[in-house]
Amino acid sequence: MTDISASGATGERNPVAAAGPRTSADAVTSALVARLVQGISAGPGATLAQSRSPFTGEVLAEIPESTPADVEDAFARARVAQAAWAQRPVRERAAVLLRFHDLLFAAQSELLDLVQSETGKARAHAFEEVSAAALEARHYGRAAAKYLKPRRRGGVYPVLTQVRELRQPKGVVGQISPWNYPLALFVGDAVPAFAAGNAVVTKPDSQTALTALRARELMVEAGLPAELWQIVIGEGPVIGPEVVARADYVSFTGSTRTGRDVAQRAAARLIGASMELGGKNAMLVLADADLDKAAEGAVRACFSSAGQLCISIERLYVDRAIADAFLEKFAARTRALRLGNTLAWGADMGSLVAQRQLDTVTRHVEEAVKNGATVLAGGQARPDLGPLFFEPTILDGVAEDSAVCTEETFGPVVSIYRFDSEDEAVDLANGTPYGLNSSVWGRNTRHAVAVAARLHSGTVNVNEGYAPAYASVAAPMGGMGQSGVGRRHGSEGILKYTEPQTVAVQKLISMSPSFGMDDEAYARFQTRALGAMKALRLK
Repeated sequence: MTDISASGATGERNPVAAAGPRTSADAVTSALVARLVQGISAGPGATLAQSRSPFTGEVLAEIPESTPADVEDAFARARVAQAAWAQRPVRERAAVLLRFHDLLFAAQSELLDLVQSETGKARAHAFEEVSAAALEARHYGRAAAKYLKPRRRGGVYPVLTQVRELRQPKGVVGQISPWNYPLALFVGDAVPAFAAGNAVVTKPDSQTALTALRARELMVEAGLPAELWQIVIGEGPVIGPEVVARADYVSFTGSTRTGRDVAQRAAARLIGASMELGGKNAMLVLADADLDKAAEGAVRACFSSAGQLCISIERLYVDRAIADAFLEKFAARTRALRLGNTLAWGADMGSLVAQRQLDTVTRHVEEAVKNGATVLAGGQARPDLGPLFFEPTILDGVAEDSAVCTEETFGPVVSIYRFDSEDEAVDLANGTPYGLNSSVWGRNTRHAVAVAARLHSGTVNVNEGYAPAYASVAAPMGGMGQSGVGRRHGSEGILKYTEPQTVAVQKLISMSPSFGMDDEAYARFQTRALGAMKALRLK
């Protein structure tokens, strides 16, 4: 292992938050597990997968795994339920989401316990999940009827051709959701599908299945027919393709590599798919930025959920003129972050979720240091807190051939780069195949927005890291380039789960020669009519 302590770090260790009296073992009881796993589509005698507490490494639960036959049965039951669900008025379907919104907050404490127990997040970051799920449920509960209402479109002949655009549900949506945001993403991609009249078959990650199952239980309590939302569990390479093979549309969140496979399988079946994939997100600190606010914002942008957030910042570009002053503030705040390994409030950052994440983070940091990078804060694992803890880490002087420079780390690590001009900063920020989220900081908001518009990413936050764009659920959210296809949130987040249908009614005259006209006369008539409509500026 590389001796990181000699690379420029101060040797300070992040403080430990005050321990709470409750742990994951207190929250995830055998009775709760036994109740929740009944919601999994898996036959008797199913193979059991173990989920473990990131805080301690201890087994949290044994989760029954579905077989391909179970997946087929889940889709069959979902199709039956969907036929009846689609006939219910949109406002009736939306009312379920509004009740679900209230139930999320009523069950908030339990949900926070589950999210923390399965992901190792700090409690404040687990709350982000509850609030994000509630925001989306409320939005589509209020706006679904507007998004889905029939719309009049211009006909070929004004008045004589009446056209309406209808929105029909896809049918059964196959959803593959990740472990890093097991409540927000699980719920967020499903609720607009239900509002649009679909059923959903979801494969959540086995590590975070209990959170997903509890969310489904709350949706059923809110009035969703139980058969409409089927949950299947299993290894991604085994169960994922089975879901894609039977779905009418696929919603996927995960790595770019797996996303390519999902896209190919969906394309082979000629079905649609939306995917939020990887990112290597950039933050730009302009010369006129408020350095205290930018440093505070950078801490949130880089280290929320221990950096295991698709839209967190991993590359930080700072104007050379203010770089030293900014880094002094940023590093001090990062070294002061409190690490926590219990279910109590008060921690600023929790644990990584799995050994594979810790291995990647460790490899990226060690390689960067070996190639000459300086550690300004963090840089070490913290086994004294738990098996998967790693300090929030700032790297300066990262060589271009270091993996942390170009590969997604998905952990609490950010690399610092200086720039001399804003054109250079924009080019550097855009110098990646990814394009998910970006951040720009500057006192002159109009100028910062102009810089933001030049960045190749699906969302850009000005004077904040990621939360405003993501939480503004009426606006689309997604990635450009290798960061994804399609969008969640807003009109695109629900209309993608529908098939547009055009219904045209023709009156008085037919769309063929009539009134004794032959083909040639009909062509002359049409030519004059179309020319007149252009002259009259008719669309």
